[in-house]
Amino acid sequence: MGKNGSGKSTFSKVLVGHPAYEVTGGTALYKGQNLFDLEPEERSRAGVFLSFQSPVEVPGVSNTDFLRSSYNARAKAMGKPELEPLEFYAHLMPKDSSVAIGHALLLQLEALKMDISFLNRNVNEGFSGGEKKRNEILQLSVLEAELAILDEIDSGLDVDALRDVAEAVNALKSPDKSILMITHYQ
Repeated sequence: MGKNGSGKSTFSKVLVGHPAYEVTGGTALYKGQNLFDLEPEERSRAGVFLSFQSPVEVPGVSNTDFLRSSYNARAKAMGKPELEPLEFYAHLMPKDSSVAIGHALLLQLEALKMDISFLNRNVNEGFSGGEKKRNEILQLSVLEAELAILDEIDSGLDVDALRDVAEAVNALKSPDKSILMITHYQ
């Protein structure tokens, strides 16, 4: 928590390896590794996730395709099998609730009050501010990140959207996951 210009967002970007910043000293240990020795994509595959203050639109890329590509990159890094489009869709929309990721996704869509049609829309294209933030929490859920850096996830949200996002973030809490929340509010 801190005032504007105090370095909160800069700190988050440094942790994930944003190319605009050069680390000249120090370490940031995560799972026994210095994050600063890893490329940004390696940090992501290791389970580090950053939600942005202002998520960008990605025209031409559906949420389903984006989530599958991201999921597969993380799965491969963890030694798990990658999923083909139909396999991934079956995981997103399981016919029985024993498929963990699909069941979790359905619960997350429900918690975020997102219609399933969001999966077919292009990433953040034409989304309201609240929809973009909800979409980021959905991404966090699918990727099962172990370190979530939420950079002003509450920024620009109305009261209802803020409640929905907060409930969804709380639903993701577990003993093996950490959340670093950057905000202006207590």
